Amino acid sequence: MFDPSMKIRFLHSFSISPREAVRIQSRLAAKISLHPFSRQVRRIGGADVSYDPLSNRFFAAFIVLAWPGLDVIEIARAQGRVTFPYVPGLLSFREIPPLLKAFRRLSGTPDLLLCDGQGLAHPRFLGLACHLGLFLGIPTIGCAKSLLVGEHGRVPVRRGGRALLTHKGCQVGFALRTRQGVREIIVSPGHRVSIAQAAEWTLRCTLRCRIPEPTRLADLEVTRMRRAELTRTMSLKHPKRVC
Repeated sequence: MFDPSMKIRFLHSFSISPREAVRIQSRLAAKISLHPFSRQVRRIGGADVSYDPLSNRFFAAFIVLAWPGLDVIEIARAQGRVTFPYVPGLLSFREIPPLLKAFRRLSGTPDLLLCDGQGLAHPRFLGLACHLGLFLGIPTIGCAKSLLVGEHGRVPVRRGGRALLTHKGCQVGFALRTRQGVREIIVSPGHRVSIAQAAEWTLRCTLRCRIPEPTRLADLEVTRMRRAELTRTMSLKHPKRVC
């Protein structure tokens, strides 16, 4: 059942031009908080989006896990047509509408959210995790599979090894080794979480795989949704013949 206490802040419309989106990013970046949070964590969310170019649709999912066991306790899904053009650096304006639609279907607000995407490590310091965190008003972390901007030094090969990531002279996150011997991921704070907390909570949520469980499971879910839609579409185009 939907929890009416879950409120989404209205920050701006999504019926805007890319030029206006850049101005919005600059304005919102100033509102990001990097203060450490102290709330008790019982529910950890993972958010991801998958795009299907054939149907021009996004598939979004929130996976909520219980802490500390990391057992899945809730899944919320949504899909929608793309309404904003593809512009590097402005991907959150494409992805957030279906994510907000999915979020409204949760029964309760996560205490902490991990996003499959960048946080502060973004050309204008407002990646998906920052942008979504401002809409939802909860501690949010960006966990990206690859580097978008910035520079970092050598990352130690042991689990937990990290190298500070800087962009335009600012500390924006870490290149973090989540498993010994595997390629590092890029972890950066989104909103209402410190850089150090972003790395520590990402490690706590990482089990046997390179990617933390909340975003790994969200990725699996949106991939399943996209493939299911593709199968449905193909069956409509090529129905089985009855002999």
